[in-house]
Amino acid sequence: MTKTYLKYRTRVMIISSLVIMSWAGLAIRLFQVQIMSGERYHARGIQQGQFREPVMAVRGNIFDRNNTSLTRNIIHYSIGAHPSGIRDKEAIAVKVSEVTGRDSEYYMKKLKSGKSFVYLERNLRKDVYNTLDLKKTDGIIVERNSRRNYPHDNVGAQIIGLVDVDDHGVTGLEKDYDKTLLGTPGWIVKQRNGKGQLNPKTGFPSKHPVDGANIQTTLDLEYQSILQDELANAVKSFDATSATGVIIDPQTGNILAISSVPDFDPNNSSQYPTENQKIRAITDQFEPGSTYKIVAATAALDLNTVTADQEFNCEYGGYTLKDVRINDHEEYGLLTVVQIIQHSSNVGIIKIAETIGKNSFYRYCRDFGFGSNTNINLTGEVNGTLRKVDDWSDISLAELSMGHEIGVTALQLAVAYSAIANGGYLLRPRLVHQIVDQNGQIVYRETPEVIRKIASPQVMESVKSMLVKVVESGTGGNAQIMGWSVAGKTGTAQKFIDGKYSNSKFVSNFVGFFPAENPQVLGVIIIDEPRYGKHWGGEGAAPVFRRVMQRIINMDDNLETPKTQPSKSEPVLAQTKMVMAMNPISSISTALLQTTEFYSEKEKLGKVPEVRGMSLKKALSTLRKAHLKVKVNGSGKVIWQSPAPGTRVKSGNTCEIGLQ
Repeated sequence: MTKTYLKYRTRVMIISSLVIMSWAGLAIRLFQVQIMSGERYHARGIQQGQFREPVMAVRGNIFDRNNTSLTRNIIHYSIGAHPSGIRDKEAIAVKVSEVTGRDSEYYMKKLKSGKSFVYLERNLRKDVYNTLDLKKTDGIIVERNSRRNYPHDNVGAQIIGLVDVDDHGVTGLEKDYDKTLLGTPGWIVKQRNGKGQLNPKTGFPSKHPVDGANIQTTLDLEYQSILQDELANAVKSFDATSATGVIIDPQTGNILAISSVPDFDPNNSSQYPTENQKIRAITDQFEPGSTYKIVAATAALDLNTVTADQEFNCEYGGYTLKDVRINDHEEYGLLTVVQIIQHSSNVGIIKIAETIGKNSFYRYCRDFGFGSNTNINLTGEVNGTLRKVDDWSDISLAELSMGHEIGVTALQLAVAYSAIANGGYLLRPRLVHQIVDQNGQIVYRETPEVIRKIASPQVMESVKSMLVKVVESGTGGNAQIMGWSVAGKTGTAQKFIDGKYSNSKFVSNFVGFFPAENPQVLGVIIIDEPRYGKHWGGEGAAPVFRRVMQRIINMDDNLETPKTQPSKSEPVLAQTKMVMAMNPISSISTALLQTTEFYSEKEKLGKVPEVRGMSLKKALSTLRKAHLKVKVNGSGKVIWQSPAPGTRVKSGNTCEIGLQ
């Protein structure tokens, strides 16, 4: 060892040790970073150098049964900014201001806020966004999204529902089928440099989104529009609190329309009370009153405890049961079962129910679907109220037979009466016909589903004939529709408030279907707290039913008067109408030949039918059936006619109609 080395040995050893320890530490750190934590740092590196941008799926749409769109998606753009990456903030503020109309200072405040990211504008229309031309501007971020729109505003809003700002359903079908409508989002990987700027090159991994499926409902937009319009008119005309309606196909259980008023516009939902979003037909229950009398009548006929022509003493309007006085609205004496339903006698229906007994009556209440939900594919449906027999009082059988001590929904009434219309089968109501994916493939389809058989077709035919009498010459006269056989029942119920029945607040309701021979459409109308005088089911709800159905008949050419064979006792004129209904054009001469003798005595006089509001096809058919020639002006729907409806004219006269 040299003197020089010895002199500096300590220093050399210290320096060497430090170098060795530094390299050792570095090696350990490299081992830790590359081997032990390699995956974590690799992921962090990728995160810093590239990011995965979500690509949202397009929400599926909802359609009516005729494939009319009930929803749509409007593309919109949001403009965001990283203020630190924008060199000329003032120029950007001015450019955006010129397009949106806002003051440029509004945007300058955002750009000078010191935040790492701000939204300059959200939900810009496509045409507005295209005029901005900010696609390649440093520091500007553009987001392309879609916004839900409801093209028919409040029509069907409660059933269709609405979405929130994040495009998630919050009510109605939008909520119940949210996952189906949403689809599956995709993504695309983008690369950026150290300054955070995006690399315009493509070719990085990506996953395409799967757009949401479309839902075709059983609703008919035209039926829905008519129902809501007439319900709104009723609330206004009768000073009512609300009105609810259901229109259903009794043969399939398909719901054609369902609504309540007040309603709301889902495009501006914040301007309406949240209460208006409820589907009252399934969430609100009420005591139906006399529309419930069909349960006792059906049960008694099915159990053979009564016959249709059996008479009961209705006590001339008053009947005392267990010290409780039961009154009728008229003083009836002896009435047959048919007449009891026809004139809606409370005393009569109680005596019919007494032939059945509590347990049997309860069973038929359950068979008709009361006290349990209908299993419609909507959340929020209530079961209604039907207490078990053990909880009944001494007069509960009587009260229930009249439609008291029972809580039902509008939909439950519709389903129950559908069983009468279709021959005895309780059906599950259907609202969704099918679900179709974006490739046009049907992924789900609903078919009519029978829950149970309630009674024989013969019994239901007998009950149906009673309901026809109700409309022809009973309490439901205001539901008559010229040229159609209508079956129905009125109901008037006092509201149960603070432990007692109110003498000033009522629920007016009516259930009807037509044509009675082969029912195609059934409707339920409920008017809540109409003014006194319109509180009777026959005065309040029945006329609303008639107006709704008349407009549907005028609009829907698929509805046809049933072609029935006349009995031997029918007059020759009825035979003529039947022949013409089968072939209104070619059979006119034949029909007239068959009735020469009849018309020679009557001078061929008849009334001009009402055709205003009809399509041209239906108007021509109606006027030709009345043996009238037709002069047509314009196109569209009939808005005027001459002579006026009801005018007596001779067969062969001309009726002039104007269409628009």
